[in-house]
Amino acid sequence: MRSWLCRSALRTGMLFTGFLSVGCGDAFSPEVIEETEFAASLGINLSSMTRTASGLYIEEIQLGEGEEASAGDLATVTYTGMLSNAATFDTGTFSFTLGSGGVIQGFDEGVTGMRVGGIRRIVIPPELGYGDTGSGSIPPGSILIFRIQLDALD
Repeated sequence: MRSWLCRSALRTGMLFTGFLSVGCGDAFSPEVIEETEFAASLGINLSSMTRTASGLYIEEIQLGEGEEASAGDLATVTYTGMLSNAATFDTGTFSFTLGSGGVIQGFDEGVTGMRVGGIRRIVIPPELGYGDTGSGSIPPGSILIFRIQLDALD
């Protein structure tokens, strides 16, 4: 019953500090990559991915043959962003300057080192994504999964 009360309170926006600390306990605990049960449709196999020192997981789907992305490059990418339950929260193509802080830290790190034409899947822990605040349809504490294709570097 306690979890229903927490979900109900969250849905209706009736959040009281005392209620959360006593009734919901860890309602806003960030997801932990190694403890998360990813939707099967995502095909996430952490043991076959590379874990960086920051906690980002990288899977090379297709190695590119073009120039390698590094800080200061203007990277054009095509991407799909999903949550651990496979819900897509964003998809598109855009350009950004690597290392400039124009994107979340995990995305920046995940594109760095890619070669043009390459495709990667990255799994971003909350602290390298939107953290405890979330963003739009991304709940606080969420793990983010991106499929990224590096289209061009300028």
